[in-house]
Amino acid sequence: MYLKSVFRSMRALLLLLLGTAVSHVSLAQDAPPVVVDSVAPSGPVGAVELETFTVEGVSFNMVKVAGGTFVMGATDEQEGDAFDVERPAHETSVADFYIGETEVTQELWEAVMGHNPSKHKGKLLPVECVRYIDIDLFLMRLEFFTGKRFRLPSEAEWEYAARGGNRSRHTKYAGCADHELVAWYCNNSGNHPHEVKTKASNELGIYDMSGNVEEWCDSEWHSYAQGADEEPDMKVMVSRGGGFLDFAKHLRVSDRRPCAITFYNGDFGLRLAR
Repeated sequence: MYLKSVFRSMRALLLLLLGTAVSHVSLAQDAPPVVVDSVAPSGPVGAVELETFTVEGVSFNMVKVAGGTFVMGATDEQEGDAFDVERPAHETSVADFYIGETEVTQELWEAVMGHNPSKHKGKLLPVECVRYIDIDLFLMRLEFFTGKRFRLPSEAEWEYAARGGNRSRHTKYAGCADHELVAWYCNNSGNHPHEVKTKASNELGIYDMSGNVEEWCDSEWHSYAQGADEEPDMKVMVSRGGGFLDFAKHLRVSDRRPCAITFYNGDFGLRLAR
């Protein structure tokens, strides 16, 4: 993609110009599972392997996701809520990767970037009003702080992680068949985002993959039904997960929407991968 390549060709130069000290990075493996209310049929299955990073006193966790093959799109548990853009369901494979335990918070964005673009302010709220074209500089600065390269998840990685990876219980939403237990959305949010990790996690110990804020993916929009040789639109990316203003049908693990790279809104944020 031309626009992405232009941004990333400037990475080395920008890193040299940032002039900020690198903060401590730590690794936590085989962390104990997060305790979730026993009434919720959700929460991590077994130990969760985490990488923990600290930037300017702000820590965040990355969850290791073992790779595998899964059926992506309008699978049976999506019932009658799936849209045509989720069809046909198709087998997809992903390699091992790490993904953010939570959406990027406002305190992390501000620690890295020095400003907070969010409409609804709060350090543990997910950062929002972030355009796709704003994210590359954030990723470059984060690399400078940590010494590690971060990115957005691909659409396939996002859906695989939302479904619980190879620990999946095959639920309609991320970790549960009941969206009220795992998601902030239009009927319970009060029309504003909520602090991360205040709903139950999914099978991998990942939070808010259904609801709270819509999340950018690093995949150009395309139809599953199109031929493999059809060119994607380089100015339109995929967003996933639904947000605090959405109806429940947009919180499903297979729901997907196209979004222009210049678009921003108060319920649009991001989740890291690497």
